[in-house]
Amino acid sequence: MEKIEITTEKFGELKDGREVTLFKMKNINGMRVDIINYGGIITRLFVPDRHGEFDDIVLGYDNLEQYTADENYFGALIGRYANRIADASFELDGEKYILDVNNNPSGKPCCLHGGNKGFNSVLWESTITDLDGNDGLKLNYISKDGECGFPGNLEVEVYYQLTQENNLKIEYRARTDTKTVINLTNHSYFNLKGHSQKEIKDHLIYINADYYTPVNEGMIPTGEIIEVKNTPFDLRAINELSKTIDINNKQLNLTGGYDHNFVLNKDNNNLSLAARVIDTMSGRKMEIYTTEVGIQFYTGNLIISNGPAKDGVNYKKRSGFCLETQHFPNSPNQDNFPSTILNPGDEFHSITEFSFDIM
Repeated sequence: MEKIEITTEKFGELKDGREVTLFKMKNINGMRVDIINYGGIITRLFVPDRHGEFDDIVLGYDNLEQYTADENYFGALIGRYANRIADASFELDGEKYILDVNNNPSGKPCCLHGGNKGFNSVLWESTITDLDGNDGLKLNYISKDGECGFPGNLEVEVYYQLTQENNLKIEYRARTDTKTVINLTNHSYFNLKGHSQKEIKDHLIYINADYYTPVNEGMIPTGEIIEVKNTPFDLRAINELSKTIDINNKQLNLTGGYDHNFVLNKDNNNLSLAARVIDTMSGRKMEIYTTEVGIQFYTGNLIISNGPAKDGVNYKKRSGFCLETQHFPNSPNQDNFPSTILNPGDEFHSITEFSFDIM
């Protein structure tokens, strides 16, 4: 079997002089993904349309300086805890842990995406390694005990693999020496028409979920798990996003569009279909398979401009969407949510695959 082509080049230097490397992985079909070891960021993802023309379908920047200043988490690995933890604190075995406060929607402070030094802003050790007979990218990072307030020394490995079948696989593994909480994901913003093609409201969206977790004005789940039936959150029949995203609905009004966790229909931890997105203009179809129990659907309602992005494009509200596979937000403070606790001697293991095809 023909191997995936992987090349490397310098992407830039951090202020302390450490070099950041760009890895380019390309399959026999011409599909290509570019990843830097700063933040494990997916910087470009070239996928063909129905005419065989390739376009970059993820939002991002051309230079390291903009990534280090980015508030959107474009393409980045997220941890230790993806999404929000209310009041930037939680209790574990009777001990209270105080986390970084780095988000304060509607005056409700929280810890967002791991804190001030989340996994999106660290330089990962990187190696090209064999994965199931094909080379892929392996990233390693040790998050020290107390980093951003979280307990335990956490050893994390993330594997990126591009397949000859046009799948991008992300595999996460982690171990700890002290009881802790963990929730890892990737925060890529997609626009299947191409990253420069403005809004995403004409995309068709399907999410395999009968329930979702509503939020309060601080965008923290209330603890309720609500049926999607007869709400704009019923995305079980694929439909154009424009038909639901601007409906006058309390939950959509709170977040300015979709920014909610969906409870995936699962009865085990196997890899299964979570979501499907289609762009009828290009014919591109993306399916997301995951072992995770939830997925955050975010429609780029709060994209913050950080100057011209890739190819001189200025991104705006709803220039891209995220489908972040995850455990639920604020689970450490919600006993009725699936547990995110990781114990010493156990291994955190999660897989997500993005599968691309043409309609």
